[in-house]
Amino acid sequence: MGKYYMGIDLGGTNLRVGVTDERGHLLKVRQVPTEATNGSTSIIGRMVDLIKEMNENYKVETIGIGSPGPLNPFEGIVLSPPNLPGWKDVHITEIVEKRVGVQTSLINDADAAALGEAMYGAGKGKHSSFYITVSTGVGGGYVINNKIVQGEHGYGAEIGNMIIKPKGPKHANMNAGSLEAMASGTAIGREGKARLGIAGGATEVFSLADEGNQTAIAIINEAIDALAIGIANLVHTVDPSVFILGGGVMNGQTTLFPLLREKVDGYIYEGLHGRVAIEPASLGNHAGLIGAAMVGIK
Repeated sequence: MGKYYMGIDLGGTNLRVGVTDERGHLLKVRQVPTEATNGSTSIIGRMVDLIKEMNENYKVETIGIGSPGPLNPFEGIVLSPPNLPGWKDVHITEIVEKRVGVQTSLINDADAAALGEAMYGAGKGKHSSFYITVSTGVGGGYVINNKIVQGEHGYGAEIGNMIIKPKGPKHANMNAGSLEAMASGTAIGREGKARLGIAGGATEVFSLADEGNQTAIAIINEAIDALAIGIANLVHTVDPSVFILGGGVMNGQTTLFPLLREKVDGYIYEGLHGRVAIEPASLGNHAGLIGAAMVGIK
């Protein structure tokens, strides 16, 4: 009989719990609304209930929780995520371990997805991979030999705050002109509202671009250009085997990848032209669950 591992995706909208085997195969997934406004005590209570329910059949070895940041992965503390109101210095791993009796780890949600893709997705078999999620925000995760590089303070690969355009647009608590402020779905939606007078966010901008609207096309082109600059900066910093792109903005947008690769070539050394691998994520919304489950495997 094999061993089982549990991964948890703590999102602002949904709370998902999954069990995998040793090869990263998802065996069972349960999902409930997070109900984020109810606060940490209520959410962790429902999380514990789901863990106990699923553990009756699988008896997992470890639990990994993927959570939005900021957080302290070394001490298992969720600090103050913007999309989890009222969470402040919550010692989540300690609470869960005491209530279910299973060793529990905490990992940034983008790092969890990065690890899942590195081990069993588009980065499988590669020495290193850099995962980038482009959705409401922009996040990243850097994996070498199937190990997350978290950095001294746990802030490694927080690329959303990378400055792309000094004194550019401001978004949340990010730097002005940050990658998130220039290339996220939020950024695309903001420009759609400002230039086209629409309120449908990035989805509507993409729809208009598909219909040939030149302003919408320009907005998307600028976002991809900002993303290309960010990737070029990472090429010159860590030069991973492959960049893996996921998230709501990139999912299904296969036509963007040739444009992105072309733009990246315009910002890197000539000797690297055509050699930087940029691929779509392959695990979809399961990447974070699988990666979180794999955190506990030694």
